[in-house]
Amino acid sequence: MSGLVLKLAPKERVLINGAVIENGDRRTRVAILTPNANILRLKDALHPEEANTPVRRVCYIAQLVLSGDVPPKEARPQLLSGIEQLSQVLVDVDSRKALEDATDSVVSERYYQALKSLRLLIPREDRLMAAE
Repeated sequence: MSGLVLKLAPKERVLINGAVIENGDRRTRVAILTPNANILRLKDALHPEEANTPVRRVCYIAQLVLSGDVPPKEARPQLLSGIEQLSQVLVDVDSRKALEDATDSVVSERYYQALKSLRLLIPREDRLMAAE
């Protein structure tokens, strides 16, 4: 079986192609077989006011694609530009790998994977911002 497998906690909500789905009272595994389905775990969603740092702003753009609020064609140049800007600041090996994965995912129109790669950078960005 291929595709994305979501492991949902009890009562966890997820947005799949614009529809909010809430899990029941037990843990569940759901296989998403449709390629390029737009999926966003609502517990991971950034609110607009939380998109207040460079990494979070780029994550938020990817999230808008997954929620269906921005068409991929419109978001793609913004995402690639944001990732390029981040790559000029985050130069360590792990950050470079996450940014490379995010770029590949955007180019392949796999926005969930792009968001997943970009979210890895948030703790690093938080540490860098705290050090200033």
